[in-house]
Order: sequence, then structure tokens, then C-alpha cells
Amino acid sequence: MNSLNVFNSLSRQKEPFVPLEAGSVKMYVCGVTVYDYCHLGHARTYVTWDTVRRYLEWKGYRVTYVQNFTDVDDKILKRAREQGSSMQAVSEQFIEAYRKDMERLNVKTADAYPRATTSLEAMYRLIRDLELKQFAYRVRGQEGGEDVYYAVGKFDGYGKLSGRKLADMQAGASGRVGAEGAEKRDPSDFALWKSAPHSEEGFESPWGWGRPGWHIECSAMVRQNLGDRIDIHAGGADLKFPHHENEIAQSEPVAGEPFAKYWMHNGFLNIDGEKMSKSLGNFTTIRDLLKTYDPMALRLFFLQTQYRSPIDLTDESLTAATNAWKTLSAALQFARSLALQGVEPEGEAIASFETAMDDDFSSPGGLAVAFDLAKTLNKEQNQRIHTGAGVLPEAVCQAKAKALLEIADVLGLAIADSPVETVTEVPNDLSEADIQALLERRNAARREKNFSAADEIRARLEAEGITILDRADGTSHWVRS
Repeated sequence: MNSLNVFNSLSRQKEPFVPLEAGSVKMYVCGVTVYDYCHLGHARTYVTWDTVRRYLEWKGYRVTYVQNFTDVDDKILKRAREQGSSMQAVSEQFIEAYRKDMERLNVKTADAYPRATTSLEAMYRLIRDLELKQFAYRVRGQEGGEDVYYAVGKFDGYGKLSGRKLADMQAGASGRVGAEGAEKRDPSDFALWKSAPHSEEGFESPWGWGRPGWHIECSAMVRQNLGDRIDIHAGGADLKFPHHENEIAQSEPVAGEPFAKYWMHNGFLNIDGEKMSKSLGNFTTIRDLLKTYDPMALRLFFLQTQYRSPIDLTDESLTAATNAWKTLSAALQFARSLALQGVEPEGEAIASFETAMDDDFSSPGGLAVAFDLAKTLNKEQNQRIHTGAGVLPEAVCQAKAKALLEIADVLGLAIADSPVETVTEVPNDLSEADIQALLERRNAARREKNFSAADEIRARLEAEGITILDRADGTSHWVRS
């Protein structure tokens, strides 16, 4: 393997990627809170980490990819009340919506999707362990229950990820856990468990009826699904503080070792130069945008910017990405039309792609290699269509086509919302010999001026996805549409 360098948010610099176990990567990505449809910020986040995963797998690593669903949250409870429903029903509705949105963006399914509601015992164990080590304490809660808080001041490393000082964190450290109790020992302490009235949805715990704090969920799910230490913990830049900072504080005192070797964060998404928010009226869901734009054009748009950099989405930028996708997809269609079984991809192109991506997953550099190949292949296709003969030797053309298909697959760019595959036969098992035989019959019918028979053959071929191109010299050529 070539040397892969990754920007580590913890060290604030690029580092050689060396997993904890040779050839294997344990990767955790913070998932969505399922109370609404996914927005474009979610799209960027999950396209980013899907691409990272795909590239690691292409490099030969065995990647175990885990992404949670937060299905316990005050926002979910609020939505359930508005709908006269339950947290479970709301969660199921938007988990299914998430799956459909990600499928359209060609985001691969995670190896596991743990949910907060199915990980409660893991949370209880972690909270009890923190209590035993005196990093957590109880205070009086509602209706005879107890609240449990994390004692931030006990953890010497608090702030090492975000770079913030403890005094600066008081406003944000409590996270999304509702109103904070007056009996906290320090304003920066955050809730691990919050008691709740029995009239509200919740769960029975060692501390009575209530709901878990947001931060404890991911720490517990990582521990339960991947162990005390993982290779990559990833998410949006907005999660660095307080969520990821609090995950470190919860996990490392219990494990006695670093929680994640590499912390990775993708940049923010702006809409027309402004932060996306409902209050500004520029909040856009994935499904709404995909009513107008091709899913692969949106994915390509994200890949055109290095994942750590902020990105500004405009109609103009999406139109440009749409045109770029048309160029790339035409070349991919042509590549799929060639007989490529047993063909090795062009080594120079693959090496250039790997060099680019090894620099902290630089997808813009990887795309540049893909577009160089696409430009050459589209030119070759046009030559073949209009003159009947291409410029490239067939072996060279096939090698470039195989390289483009491979690179597109790593980047998750697929024709017609389906995984890119090498196609050696046309639909319905019509072989090249069959096509050629039909073409010769059509040419014979034309010579005999039996134009009805010739048109019938053309219609049959077109139904099979074959386009006939008649030349001025009386000969014909076919291409797969």
C-alpha cells in the first residue's frame, strides 16, 4: 500500500495512517437524530464518510463501519406530540426516509446501525463505570428519580479536541438534554441521565424513569459495537464541541486509553454564502433538492471540494456540477459498452488517482484524474460514432475505460443511481454477434429497398438499448445507448 496521510483533528496536523490492527479499520460515524427529513448538510457529511470508507476498502483494508441512529431525543418527543404519535413511530418514519435518501446518493449501508433505544444497557454500564471511578455523580431528579452528571473538572484532558479552555465551555457543554438541574456541582457538567415525569416517554433505569443524555449514547454504542478503542471517529465539524469532546471525556477514564486514534471532521455547508437554517428560509432537504437535480450531480458537487473545507451551494454551482456529471456519465456509459473482462486498468491513471487520494482523501485531485480519462474516452467515442474508427488502439481504450470505471466506483459515482459495473453484454442477453447479425439483415433489407423490414429491425435493436448510426457511404455502425 502507498502511504495514506490523514488530517487528525486531535493533533491538528496530517499524520500517516497506521491502523491499530494491520489491515483492519474500525470506523464510527455519528448518525442523525431522526425527527425530520435529512438536509443537505447531512448529505455532505455522509457522502464524505462513504467516500473515505470506499477508498480505505479499495486500498485493501477490512473496514468495519458503524453509524448510529439517535432515536431518543427531546426533538423527537416534540415531533411525536405534534403528530399525536410516539417517539418510536416518529423514529421509524425518519429512519426509513434516511435510508431512501442515502440510497439515492449511492451511500453504502453501514455494517451496523445501533440505536439509542437498543443500546440502553450499554449506556447503563458506562454510566455506572463512570460513577465507580468518581467521574459521575447523582442529584435529585423528578418524581423521585435521579439525574446523573459528568464531572468535567475531574478529566484533565477536557478540551484537547476542540482546543477550548474549560471556562469557555460553560454555555455549550450540557448538549441537548433539556433544562439543566440547579444542583449541578459545576455549570460545565453535562447530563448522562435525565429523570422525567412518568407521563412522558422514557425508560426505567438504575436511576429511575427518564432518558439518556445525548453524549453518552455514542460513547456506549462505540464501546458495545467496536470496543474501547477505534481507528477513526468521524462526523461534521459542528460535533467537535461539545459532542465529541464529551465522548472523549466519557470513554477514556473507563478504558484507560485513547478513545479514537484519528478524529476526522467534514467542513460546513453554506447556501448562497449563508449558514443553512430554517430561520433564514434556506433550509433544504435532500429529497426536495433531488426533485430538480440528479443525485450523482449532487454527490459530484460535494467531491469537488476537499472534505475539510467549507462549501457553498448555489444554483450556479449545482448547474455546473450537473454539466460535469453529464460529461462523466457519457464516458462511463461508453466505458461500460466495451468488452473489459480480464482488462487491467491503466496503471498511470490509477497511480495518479491514488497519489491524490492518499493526501487526506483529496477527492478534487481524484476527480481530476477521472475527468482526464472521461475527456479522452468521450473524444474516442465521438470518433467511432462519426467516422467508424477510433484514434486509440483498442487495448489502450479498454485500459482507460477500466480505470475510469474503477475510479468512479471508489468515488461512489454511479450511472442511473446504480453501482457502476463492467458490462460485457447488452440487456436481455443480446450478444454482440446477435447485434451484428441483425445489423447485416437490416443492411440487406435496405439494399433490397425493403424499408419496412429494415425499420422493424431498427426498432427491435432500439428496444434493446442499441442505437444504429447510418453513414453516408451506406454502411452502418451501432452503439449501446
